[in-house]
Amino acid sequence: MRVVLAEDLFLLRDGLVRMLEAFDFEIAAAVETGPELSKALAELDPDVAVVDVRLPPSHTDEGLQCALAARRARPGLPVLVLSQHVEQLYARELLADGNGGVGYLLKDRVFDAEQFIDAVRRVAAGGTAMDPTVIQQLLSRRAADQPLGALTPREREVLELMAQGRSNAAIASQLVVTERAIAKHTSNIFAKLGLPVSDDDNRRVLAVLAYLDQGR
Repeated sequence: MRVVLAEDLFLLRDGLVRMLEAFDFEIAAAVETGPELSKALAELDPDVAVVDVRLPPSHTDEGLQCALAARRARPGLPVLVLSQHVEQLYARELLADGNGGVGYLLKDRVFDAEQFIDAVRRVAAGGTAMDPTVIQQLLSRRAADQPLGALTPREREVLELMAQGRSNAAIASQLVVTERAIAKHTSNIFAKLGLPVSDDDNRRVLAVLAYLDQGR
């Protein structure tokens, strides 16, 4: 699996390269600036891009904008964004086109090799990997609003895990309940949010997040 990595801090970039290679990823390019990232994404056609939000020369949202431009040129290009802090605007922009293969992790998560590699693989496969802290903030932001406010505590817990990209089986295992119970909670969640039920985990997560993001 070929990866384009963009991170301006040398030590972190080098550490990520070593970690990815240890798990049999091929590093197609490891760059540190926005222009280098744009060039690598256009020329190397990677299986997944792992991108820091803030890159030179602007040190604002250079990495994210390069990734978004690459996704417009190649719809569905898998992109995992890394950020130092929770910035909901970036999460919304990344999810706005409705295609799968997207992720948003805080940089603290990359020090957990298992969690980071799982996120890269999930995004590369067309899935979604959202940082739990981001999801918690999105949920908290809309907690008092209807119809989100109509969800039970258990349904909100299931929704948070769904938004992270987890399957019904994975949610059932984490909550120590049956998969059938999770399927029932999922059905109730979609009904209360006015969203069509779908067996496509990726699409359902994006739909829920898009709903949560409305009205900002």
